[in-house]
Amino acid sequence: MIIGNKWKLKRLIKNAVFYLICAIVSVCCLFPFYWSVVSSLRGNADLFSTEIFPSRVVLENYKYIFNDEAFGYSFLNSVVVATLTSILTLAVCLFAAYPLARHKFAGKKRVLMIALGVTTLPHVAVLSGMFEMIRILDIYNEKSALILAYMIITVPFTLWVMTNFMNSIPKDIEEAAIMDGASQYMILTKIFFPILIPAIVTTGLLAFIAAWNEFLFALTFTLTNQARTVPVSLALFSGASQHELPYGLIMAASVVVTLPLVLLVIIFQRRIISGLMAGSVKG
Repeated sequence: MIIGNKWKLKRLIKNAVFYLICAIVSVCCLFPFYWSVVSSLRGNADLFSTEIFPSRVVLENYKYIFNDEAFGYSFLNSVVVATLTSILTLAVCLFAAYPLARHKFAGKKRVLMIALGVTTLPHVAVLSGMFEMIRILDIYNEKSALILAYMIITVPFTLWVMTNFMNSIPKDIEEAAIMDGASQYMILTKIFFPILIPAIVTTGLLAFIAAWNEFLFALTFTLTNQARTVPVSLALFSGASQHELPYGLIMAASVVVTLPLVLLVIIFQRRIISGLMAGSVKG
């Protein structure tokens, strides 16, 4: 009886410590975003107040943001560029990962290692080369320039992850399809694609977030408000003349920019979790 009580006490302590750690981590992760929301709802006079809850809610910052033409252009540009980058990245990596995962050929491991190595390079290391390529292609200050530059970032990681996901699919499924006369294209699109939905959602969302948040390439390869994305727009944001302190406007814009990513993660959280778990299990 005493042993049982001690075991229950230890279990209770472990659970309490675990939930305490989870609470601390949650507060550390969510508080900056919460403070951005609170600051965006304050006027200039109360901007530097330390109150946890705003005593007076002001919506002027959001009204200005939604009426600002330059911010609207940058937000729409980010949506278009990030979406097209994700779609093109998935299309390229899906067809490239299949031979890397299911076929044997010389240099296969080198291709994967190069793809993994590219992900470790800082963006500034390829900045000059990308700028020269974009200048030659004559697409400077165009959305296509950003999509091309962002795929340099998203393709290597997505290819590596997608290849590992395909390696986890049992070969018996592929062999059975071959026996039934299925072509390589049919195996990839009709059999592998439905199985890879969690992986596609996970890597696609990661590619979308990477393209949405990227700053250096967007700053270098765009010049006008009609081509800039939201990270650059936020960095160059100065507000109108009636706003002596643009920090409230920046906070409001940051909240508006962050909400789409939060909603995407909430909507696809089950797919993301199953996708992350699928790649760790060998079929």
